[in-house]
Amino acid sequence: MSKKQLIIAKTIAWLLCLMPLLRLVYRGVNAVRHVEPDLGANPIEFITLSTGTWTLVFILITLSITPLRKVTGIAWLIKFRRLIGLFAYFYSCLHFTTYIWLDKFFNVPDMLHDVAKRPFITAGFLAFVLMLPLAATSTNWSIRKLGGKRWNLLHKLIYVTGISGVVHFWWKVKPGVRDPYPYAAVLAVLLLYRIFVRVRPKLAGSAGKSTESSPALN
Repeated sequence: MSKKQLIIAKTIAWLLCLMPLLRLVYRGVNAVRHVEPDLGANPIEFITLSTGTWTLVFILITLSITPLRKVTGIAWLIKFRRLIGLFAYFYSCLHFTTYIWLDKFFNVPDMLHDVAKRPFITAGFLAFVLMLPLAATSTNWSIRKLGGKRWNLLHKLIYVTGISGVVHFWWKVKPGVRDPYPYAAVLAVLLLYRIFVRVRPKLAGSAGKSTESSPALN
């Protein structure tokens, strides 16, 4: 991919990533004007669910880029991982801001009570906190400062973030609601793929040793 093509592709990616926010703004303006579509009967719940869902979507897309690059051989996909990851953080900030501002009105004791007493809030808060160092170290300067090995180790927190995000969604919905199932399934596939890639060389090595140690058949 040429530099010009990469700029065009990233511009398109930016616009696509901003679409959920533009959709919310559009619906919010129409809600104020009492024009359909609006934000539903509970606007705060609608915004919270929308920003939270898109946070999870972007986390899963970020996690899928490396497997897709390896499976398809399309090397330039890796150039979009940081962009998608930062948009995941951006929507998580919108999600968190909706909670602390529109839902709790900056009532810190009430928020702390939620974190301590409501498990899905605790899981969501953990996911948000874990994203902070990932976003803060998303620059080339951070990679040089930390060193590639330590930087890669730090950014493995994205796995815990994804798990916490899915758990947050799963615990939030009522029993029997299947909305979190697709996200949990995608996350499971992505994590299992990474486990498989990690253990495959060991399994191949063990199989090779077994073959070497077995007597030849005449």
